Amino acid sequence: MVRILVIQHKMIGDVLVSSIICNNLRKAYPNAQIDYLVNDNTVSVLKGNSNISNLIIFDKKMQKSFFELTKFAFQIRKNKYDLVIDAYSKLQSWIITLLSGAKQKISYKKTGRTFLYDYNIPLAKNPSSNFGLAIERRLSLLSPLNLTISIDPFPKVFLDQEEIKFATALFEQHKIDESRKTIMVSLLGSEKLKTYPPQYMAAILDSVSDSFQINIVFNYFPSQIEEARIIYNYCTTKTQKNIYFNLLGADLRQYIAIMSKCDVIVGNDGGAINLAKALGKPSFIIFSPWIEKKIWATFEDGIHHTSIHLKDVLPEFFSDKTEKELKENAISLYENLKPEFVIKKMIPFLQQHLLP
Repeated sequence: MVRILVIQHKMIGDVLVSSIICNNLRKAYPNAQIDYLVNDNTVSVLKGNSNISNLIIFDKKMQKSFFELTKFAFQIRKNKYDLVIDAYSKLQSWIITLLSGAKQKISYKKTGRTFLYDYNIPLAKNPSSNFGLAIERRLSLLSPLNLTISIDPFPKVFLDQEEIKFATALFEQHKIDESRKTIMVSLLGSEKLKTYPPQYMAAILDSVSDSFQINIVFNYFPSQIEEARIIYNYCTTKTQKNIYFNLLGADLRQYIAIMSKCDVIVGNDGGAINLAKALGKPSFIIFSPWIEKKIWATFEDGIHHTSIHLKDVLPEFFSDKTEKELKENAISLYENLKPEFVIKKMIPFLQQHLLP
């Protein structure tokens, strides 16, 4: 039996997107052992994915201790993998790969690290399709295998019947008006530098509420309730009446179930958007000025998925700016992405999905 290890540390969105490697490997090697090494806080996004044989959990103690990391790597070596695909390609995964003993190793081409891998795949600079670079780069790691299958580029999440029943009951409990379409709002980014200004977000929600008869559900963690409340308070009374502020999941699985009941998602780039796309929901993303849209604007077709970035409307702000400079000035740059720019593009998008 062929034994394969796929490595992807980092955030929920990264782990979800890199799961397409496992999905396509399963199509190519239906009897293989396909293990997926991920951070402990991302496990729930992979629940129900039968393409993965085992989850190998990378926890905080391994992140903080070189000794624990090395010990972990030697434990992985005991699995005698035939193939390691490193989709993370940073120090932690380099050490794991080096000590894995795998017969074949694949990752991205990085200066000074090519000796670790049998195949070093150049990172594409520009997308060649509407998949987006985040997808295309992951799929490129399969190219040395010369697979004869039809490649499926779409990440997927899986819900069981109990989770679906939970979401239905929650909507009934909060008396969601089923005659209206429901919008999920990705209210807050994973950090302040990825979060659209609160007053601007409220202005957009006011415009959407004025334009459509809808239900609005906020996506935020319970620990972020104060930040969510600030945006709610900026909204007009009319908009507030359409917001189901307390309709909230206690964990990631409950969020996914709630999202499955919504018709569309709009708001900040992040894991919530990627999960919604994996459920087949239309999306409108507001990108942070320092994030490269061409990487994470996945499956954009101007109909089901679209987005806006400050560079789309004011490209002069980006002349000769490095990523570091953009990140350092992200908050002030965000101030230039006025609500009217977003509204002008978002309203036609929503018309396609909310009107009969």
